[in-house]
Amino acid sequence: MHDNEADALAGWLTGTLLPGWLARAWAPERPGYVEMVSPEGGAIESDTRSTLVTARLAYVFSHAHLLGVPGALDAARHGMDFLWPRCRRPEGLFSHRCTLAGEPVDAKSDFYDLAFVLFACGWFARASGEGIWLERAEAVMGFIETALAHPQGGFAEDTLGTLPRRQNPHMHLLEASHALAETSGDRRWLARADSLVRLMRERMLDAATGSLGEFFYEDWQTAGGRAGQIREPGHHYEWTWLLHHHDRLTGGAEGRDAARKLYAFAERHHGPGAAHPVINEIGPDGAVLDGAALLWPQTEYLKALTARIEFERDPVAAERLDPHLALMFERFVDRRTGLWHNRIDDTGAPVVAPVPVRVLYHLLLALAEVVRVKRLAALRG
Repeated sequence: MHDNEADALAGWLTGTLLPGWLARAWAPERPGYVEMVSPEGGAIESDTRSTLVTARLAYVFSHAHLLGVPGALDAARHGMDFLWPRCRRPEGLFSHRCTLAGEPVDAKSDFYDLAFVLFACGWFARASGEGIWLERAEAVMGFIETALAHPQGGFAEDTLGTLPRRQNPHMHLLEASHALAETSGDRRWLARADSLVRLMRERMLDAATGSLGEFFYEDWQTAGGRAGQIREPGHHYEWTWLLHHHDRLTGGAEGRDAARKLYAFAERHHGPGAAHPVINEIGPDGAVLDGAALLWPQTEYLKALTARIEFERDPVAAERLDPHLALMFERFVDRRTGLWHNRIDDTGAPVVAPVPVRVLYHLLLALAEVVRVKRLAALRG
């Protein structure tokens, strides 16, 4: 791995990808952010906004500012200023979706959304240097820990008690807790992260197969039917990265064994070499349930590879990183525009459809990690 490869990718991030999406998704006079664009990149206007996309894009532009992209801090503040008086209602609850004026369209407060509100607070506090966002994050976490706390452990899906329960929002709360711990230095966030790692190991990890369940009943028993069979390789890779960084932040070794199990399960069913996209769903026995491939699992594989390189000194991961990066650009992401096909079907053909802006969160975070770890590897020689 060479510095010039990292520099070229970093230059594409800050010179093509992020400026292009600043122009598409944000305008000072338009409330919130555009949430979908056409395959050609034109804004698809809507008269509603979601807490999830607003928070994810506020993270993206906060990170972009830290990477030196002009105008990105203003774009991030624009999103945070929409999150608070519009997505967040006067009584303090966040709407799942609201009008441009902030009137609730779907008034439930959703755990997955709130994890990203916390993530955005952590990153915007870092980008802006403003402590108010750490205070606001603490208030949001207080709501999660009281209104959404579940008697069987973890948290409810939303204020309606929707079922089935999912591992996914718990994973993103772990990610947000890490971001807030790094920004604030407050060890309460690491204690929260510890409890989430413990919950995953005790309740979500299928010990018999080393795989991660997705859907659960109230008591964390695996959901029945197809839902209980689903294993998403992308989430195995996402957890791999998070668990290694959990150990980095805590100075512990709580995450490593689970990370190795999850990575090994996903790798066993990935196919030989790095020329295979990460598919959407398999069963606990590796049987293909959904052989199509979305963009986000490709980004999570890149992050898992970076974690294996950084923390395990894994030579196989080092060999696979560049080929998978090349596959992602060949099959999904247009280097010229920074647009992407969000899905390829099980024959490998791209599905031409509007582009969901929310996936930019995955792409930026993964590519920033690739740049960082390539530079680290170059320093190590």
